Order: sequence, then C-alpha cells, then structure tokens
Amino acid sequence: MNAHYKVYWRPGCSSCVKVKEHLTQLGVPFESIDVAARPEAMAELLELGVKTVPVVARGGEYVFAQALEDVSRFVGKTFHADRLSPGELIRRWTTILGAAQRHALQIPPAHLHERAVASRDRSIRDLAYHVYQIPDAFLQAVEGREPNLTAVYNAPPPPGVKGTGDIASYGKKITSQIEAWWRQLPDKTCSRTVKTYYGERPLHELLERCTWHSAQHARQILAVLERLGVKPEAPLTAADYAGLPMPKGLWE
Repeated sequence: MNAHYKVYWRPGCSSCVKVKEHLTQLGVPFESIDVAARPEAMAELLELGVKTVPVVARGGEYVFAQALEDVSRFVGKTFHADRLSPGELIRRWTTILGAAQRHALQIPPAHLHERAVASRDRSIRDLAYHVYQIPDAFLQAVEGREPNLTAVYNAPPPPGVKGTGDIASYGKKITSQIEAWWRQLPDKTCSRTVKTYYGERPLHELLERCTWHSAQHARQILAVLERLGVKPEAPLTAADYAGLPMPKGLWE
C-alpha cells in the first residue's frame, strides 16, 4: 500500500508517539517524518501554515494530531473513546504530578543539563519542568487566558529555574492550582467546551489528554533516573496508568 499520509513528529513528544501508534493500529500507512532529523521538514509545515507537531498531512490538507478523534476522521476511520470519569482523571493526575515532584528531586544535579534522550535537544531539566507546564497550560486554556497550549508548555523554563528544588516547587504550586480548580468547578461532568489552538474541544477530552500527557513525561523521567542508576522513590505503577490512553512507546 502507498503511504498517502505524512506524519510530522519529533522524538520525546507524547502525542507524536501516540498518533503513530494509532495510525498503525488502524492499518493506515504513512510516511514518518522526524523534524528533528530533517529540519527542512519544518519548512513544509510552514507552507501549510503550521508551526508545531504532531501533524498528519495529505497533499495540502492537514490535521493537528492532538485529538485522535480528528485524526481518525481525517483518514476516514471511526473512533470510540471510553474515558475515565473527570473525578478519576483528576485523582490520577494529582497522583502523577506528586510522583513527578519526588522524582525531580532525585535527578542528580550534575546531569540536569544533559539530553533526556539523544535524538532530541531537550534537557532532563526541561523535561522535568515540562511535566508541570502541561497542567499550567490546561488551567490557562480552561480559564480563557491562553488557548494556545503549546505557547505555555513548549516555552523554556524561566532563568530562575536552576535546580531540582525549583522544579518541584513549581510542580507543587501547579498541582495545588489544579486541586483548587477542581474543588471550585460547578459542573464536575466537564460537559462544556474549551477553546484551543486546534479547535473547540470538550473539557472532558482535554482533561484526559493533559492527564496522560503528564503521565507519559513522568514515565520518561522514571526511565531517565533508571538510566542514571538512581532507584526511583515510590515509582508510578501500572495501576496509576490504567485506563489512560498512553502510547506504548516511550520516546519514539
């Protein structure tokens, strides 16, 4: 079969790993384009008016791959989601964020500025910080302050973030904000929609996506610790991940 579709992605990107697995499971052939290995591919995306990945394209048409519902529709396939309840997602998310704080503090300072994975120019420090940029971006979107989530969670850490304590402190603050948002939320069915850069999305869907997004990167931090010979304190388990639509792959 000819690959009519192109998937633009980069290593370490959780949604990139997920969309490639999704298309493979659907039996949809595609050309895999790693923009980190082929920087000229970003010029192709810019011609489409796109500045971020993952993206699935065919000819001059494309779809952002943040929502698999949209990807499935784009390739002519049906999609069914069996999501955890909003309350359970919040419970999982705060558990994951708490674990990521513990594990950030275990990162040896001498290794903070090394790459988390060789194929992507993202440091271990930036990856650990990114776990919390995701709920930060979520809150800014649901509160109507910033619909472009990537503007928040792809921004470099502020200059004042130098050590693991700074990362854990940011994590604690953002986790408390998520908990406060949930306590004060009138409609805990999450039935309303939220404006994002890839369209108006159901709040329940966005909550699920951000939960597993943080979980995937928290999982990567565990892999980094193990690679550095550090035994993670109270690591996350399969039970913590159960029911979240995380990719099977870790980096690619």
